[in-house]
Formats: sequence, structure tokens, C-alpha cells
Amino acid sequence: MGFFQFIRPGTKVDFMGARKVAISVSLALVLLGLGSMAYNKVTTGKLFNYGVDFAGGTLVQLRFEEKANLDRLRSALKKAGLKDVVIQDFGSPREVLIRMEKSSASLKGLQDQVAEAVKNYYPDNPFEVRRVEMVGPKVGRELKEKGLEAIIYALIGILLYVSWRFEVRFALGAVVALFHDVTITAGVFALLRKQMDLQILAALLTIVGYSLNDTIVVYDRIRENMAMKRGEGFVSLVNRSINETLSRTILTSLTTFLAVAALWVLGSEVIRGFAFAMMIGIIVGTYSSIFIASPLVVWWEELRRERKLSTKGVG
Repeated sequence: MGFFQFIRPGTKVDFMGARKVAISVSLALVLLGLGSMAYNKVTTGKLFNYGVDFAGGTLVQLRFEEKANLDRLRSALKKAGLKDVVIQDFGSPREVLIRMEKSSASLKGLQDQVAEAVKNYYPDNPFEVRRVEMVGPKVGRELKEKGLEAIIYALIGILLYVSWRFEVRFALGAVVALFHDVTITAGVFALLRKQMDLQILAALLTIVGYSLNDTIVVYDRIRENMAMKRGEGFVSLVNRSINETLSRTILTSLTTFLAVAALWVLGSEVIRGFAFAMMIGIIVGTYSSIFIASPLVVWWEELRRERKLSTKGVG
């Protein structure tokens, strides 16, 4: 217990004293993320750099024996009549992803076409085709819509659950914090033009659940301390509740972050997007449990008391 309790009992950090600054920073980050999405929409016609899952098209993954020359590869595909092709490294100089937004060819036919083009115009570097995927534009659009619906339904479900489990003021704080976490994480992907696909969508939904768990722990302690009725002010009570759960919050977030960071560093390129989104989500989710969800409960309580006082004054 002594080894893991690096936050000493009785710690009194004034988190609520910094709530205005914290909310201002969060608002700036949310606006930056939304602004990045708007900029992408204006310049490219899309909010994000969608992967084949959402944009539709065909993806071919090649592994060469030696380092691939992307310019030569691009020239080889162009000479073979394959236009509007995006080529990029995939985790190592020998791994290459070829993405074509549109294709009327069959999956097998396209694979053969790409393989033949590379062999004919790039014969001195043997390769193997490791993956071929094709998604129609209609399917991609449906996946985007279903993904957005999943996030919206999750937030509505959480709002109803926390309203039933706690009170409406707690539920609104939790949902706003979750919206904050998802928006900032998605905003980072929009700002950095990182690929948005089904794995990132899965990460966003995971972040919703993870962040809610952190928030519920703090809310539970606030409710327990409210039941004791020690006669202290509500801001002081919320501060004490956060400090009492701080050790648990930091340990949980830190161990989870280290596990996800290991995936990002040691995992293959396929899993790195998911791991990167989770790392951002863990940091933002831990922050929002303290500086967004809890201050919103304080704000609601202050608003309720002001209304009660004004009602008494009128009476």
C-alpha cells in the first residue's frame, strides 16, 4: 500500500480553483479540433483523411525485399494506366500501401494488374502482395453513418444511465466531458491528417467507456461525501473528493497508458493508429474527469443556489 500510494492521504490540491482556466484551455482545444475539421472540409471536401473503410476504394499492401523507391513505384503504376493512386510507407521502408479511391475491376483482377505493373516496371526489387481490400463507396458511406450513430447512441445511453444512477446534473457533466474527449481526440486526427478508419472509430468508442469509468469514480466519492453532510461548502467537498480518488485515477491511467504506449512503439503499423488514439484519449479523459465533469457539477450547483436565493428574494 505504501509503495503504490504516491499521493499522500490528506492531499489538498485546489483543482476547482483552476476550473476557469482549465475550461478555457479545453474550449480552445475543442475549437481547434473543430476548426481543423472545417478546414479539411473546405480544402479537401472531407472532414478527415478517411481510410478505405470509410472513403471506399481499394488498398493493396506490398512487401519488398529491399527498400522501395516510391517515385519509381508511382511511375510504374501510372504507366500501367492506374491513376489517382496514393502510395505511402507502411511501418518500414520495405512495406508499401497503395490506395486507389475508385476501381471498377474485380479484387483479383486489380491485384494481378498491380502485381504485373510493378514486375514490369520495377523488376529489380522482388515483392509479395500481403493484403488486398476493396470497399465500395456506398458501403464506406454507410460505415461512416453507422459509426457516428454508434457514438451518439452511446452518449444518449450514458446520459440516461447516469441520470438514473446519480442525478441530472451529474449526467450532463459526464456527457459534456465525453463529448470533450471524443472531439479533442478526433480533432488531433483532423489536425495531423492521420487516417480515420474503423480502428479509430473503435478507439473513440473505447475512450467513451474508459473516460466514463474515471468520471463515475469521482462522482461516487462526491455523492458519498455529500451524504455525510459535514457542513462544508460544495466546492470544498468536490475538491476533497477528487483528492481522495487522485491516487487511484493516476495509477489506473498511467498503467493503461503504458500498455497502450507499448502497442504504439512495438506493435505493427496496423495497430498504431488505434494505440495513438487511445493514448490521446487516456490523457484527455483523465483530465476531463477532474477539470470538466466535476466543475460542471459545481457550476450546476451554484446556478441552482442562485436561483433559489433569487426566488426567496422575490418572495
